[in-house]
Amino acid sequence: MLKNFTDSVTFKRGLTLKNRLFMAPMTTKMSFYDGVITTDEANYYGLRSGGVGAVITAAANVQEDGKGWEGELGVYDDRQIPGLSKLASSIKKNGTKAILQIFHAGRMTNSQILRGTQPISASSIAAERPDAEMPREMTESDILHLIDSFKQATIRAIKAGFDGVEIHGANTYIIQQFFSPHSNRRKDEWGGTLEKRYHFIDTIVDEIIDTVDQSDVENFIIGYRFSPEEFENPGIKFEDTLFLIDKLSNKGLDYLHISLNDYNRKSVSPSYQDKSMLEYVYQKINNRVPLIGIGDVRTSKDVQNVLENADFVAVGRSMIIDPHWAQKILDNKEPLIRTSLSMYDREELFIQDGLTEFLEF
Repeated sequence: MLKNFTDSVTFKRGLTLKNRLFMAPMTTKMSFYDGVITTDEANYYGLRSGGVGAVITAAANVQEDGKGWEGELGVYDDRQIPGLSKLASSIKKNGTKAILQIFHAGRMTNSQILRGTQPISASSIAAERPDAEMPREMTESDILHLIDSFKQATIRAIKAGFDGVEIHGANTYIIQQFFSPHSNRRKDEWGGTLEKRYHFIDTIVDEIIDTVDQSDVENFIIGYRFSPEEFENPGIKFEDTLFLIDKLSNKGLDYLHISLNDYNRKSVSPSYQDKSMLEYVYQKINNRVPLIGIGDVRTSKDVQNVLENADFVAVGRSMIIDPHWAQKILDNKEPLIRTSLSMYDREELFIQDGLTEFLEF
């Protein structure tokens, strides 16, 4: 079926998006030290809202020991709700919906950022990156507490007026760490075989779904973001991800969101070279749950190409450079899209250092 990016779409939990365009979640590093949003950060999101159907925020940590970087948004304490409400309001202009991405960094942080606390992970295995610290292996109590923290973060997102949450299971953070054979060497029910490494994801997704469905909130959606493979050995292989996608497609999620830097990217696995990873994933889902595609989308042609193997399109870098990118695409005014920045544009566009990594074309 031919999909048009101008189509409005209604999720199974009742939320309707006015079009198929999302602003992708991108690290801003603009919050206060305690995870409270700044005025500049709210303005950054507000400037980019209005055209897209929905905005997914940068990652918000669900526990203090889940902080991955300075300037990170927090959703681990009730005192952060007023600022989160301000953030949601800044996004919800002209019908744009606000989705809060929730996460925990796990081993992808350090004791300096955590003010002396040792990072935690599924196992005591350091990440394969320079100066990576050895994390503490989580106890059973730690795991159950983390699952509850994701539930409490979801409740805070509801109270703050968001239209949904996105569970951040991508980019090597703690949820992915439980699924990866590199970071998860456990011998209990939370690790070992592929099925046991999936157990944490299975539990946390079910608990968040139950939390939302048992609340009084209406039209509040739940998404899940994933990375298709890892380069570590051992690591997540694309075949493992297809197993994960098959499992998640049968749950009560409203969408899945692949993490890619190029929507045409192929797997490193020699067994999956005939198609892009996006196409393989879309076929595996087989219309069971909507999929958000992403990866260096700059033009309306890119949007339509992604929609051949996805139901929605998330746009990142293009919307940093031109906050009105979506509206110009929708109005058929593509020649007016800004494609480069000078140093003088950054203040006007509320672009700070945390966003510069996304500007490297």
